[in-house]
Amino acid sequence: MNDKLIVNVDKVKQVNTAAVYGMIDQQGPISRVKIAEQSQLAPASVTKITRQLLATGLIKEVAQQASTGGRRAISLMAEQGSYYFISVRLGRGALDISLFDLSGVSHAHDKLSVNELEQDPLTQELLDKIADFIEQHVSEQKQLIAVAVTLSGLVNPGEGIVVYTPHYQLRDCPLGEMIESRFGLPAYIGNDTRAMALAEHYFGATKDCLDSILITVHSGTSAGIIVNGQVFMSQHRDVGEIGHIQVDPLGQKCQCGNVGCLETIVSNTAIVARLQALIEQGSPSILEAGFTIEDVCFAAKQGDMLCRQVLQRVATVLGSSIAIAINLFHPQKIVLAGEIMAAEDILLPTIKQCIQHQALSSFADALPVQAAHFQNNPTIGGLALVKRALLDGSLLIRLINQKPE
Repeated sequence: MNDKLIVNVDKVKQVNTAAVYGMIDQQGPISRVKIAEQSQLAPASVTKITRQLLATGLIKEVAQQASTGGRRAISLMAEQGSYYFISVRLGRGALDISLFDLSGVSHAHDKLSVNELEQDPLTQELLDKIADFIEQHVSEQKQLIAVAVTLSGLVNPGEGIVVYTPHYQLRDCPLGEMIESRFGLPAYIGNDTRAMALAEHYFGATKDCLDSILITVHSGTSAGIIVNGQVFMSQHRDVGEIGHIQVDPLGQKCQCGNVGCLETIVSNTAIVARLQALIEQGSPSILEAGFTIEDVCFAAKQGDMLCRQVLQRVATVLGSSIAIAINLFHPQKIVLAGEIMAAEDILLPTIKQCIQHQALSSFADALPVQAAHFQNNPTIGGLALVKRALLDGSLLIRLINQKPE
């Protein structure tokens, strides 16, 4: 009974601290009086929480507000430059590592090759490269508070476990626990697309709405779904594997083992492979041997009809799949990310046309469909994971408990 009471008290403290910090972060400068009014917390509770946040350096007092006849209130704002964290994105054969402050400014970035594939040597290589990055770029004056890692595949973010990733032999890997043990810092592990969707919600194209869907097209196709300002998930598991909707029962075999999945048509590798096959069959194109997805988009914009036709097919299939997602989730906005968005002028009209024809009219009318804000920032998803940990209070409480009152 006492244990339950302690748990409940701790949870209330976390929720209240998060509520106060969230108001300061999103509405600052704001007075303690205004925080108490909006949060419906007792003024004494607000004073205690703000004192703790000031002690940690997470907020600061700023110029006094204009007097209304009584004692002039002091405004509070979030302090973004006191703490730093490491954000890592593990991609296919590559590792991006950034040092961020809480404002989202990157103070250092490295792109490194990844040589291992098997779980034990890969995790050792990952930890060693993070350690080397910290040694090179983090001075004693920069206080680290977290390490965030995003990657493709299935992740249990609540437990920090990588359930499955398609490019490496990570299976039920307790990566979060490994990072915490090595660096003594809280670790946040997330699917890269879902984390990117959260970054767009906090800082990018969807910050003006609570319900949105981000579709990413890279070596595969995935979706990040935001519902009421939160990443939509099942019990501690990611959802949104739109790339494995079957769109062609007689199509190519997918790496997941099924046939005709969306990403067998809508992915960088699938687009390049289809063009290579068509060119080998004699179809004319300005593309030369060894071309990339970037070359395909450039050629299409230059008027290459073969590239335009392939991208139109991609847009049609993708648009139909997005229409299904719209009917399921009724988002306020659709955003798209990936190298193919270099040809968005070719893709978006067809995608929008498919949505208009195939989604419920009440869901699709006036629905914005646009390029994501973050197209070339692979580590921005880690920033969103740390921001979420601050806004839900879990990281706030950890930082407060490290500081004497």
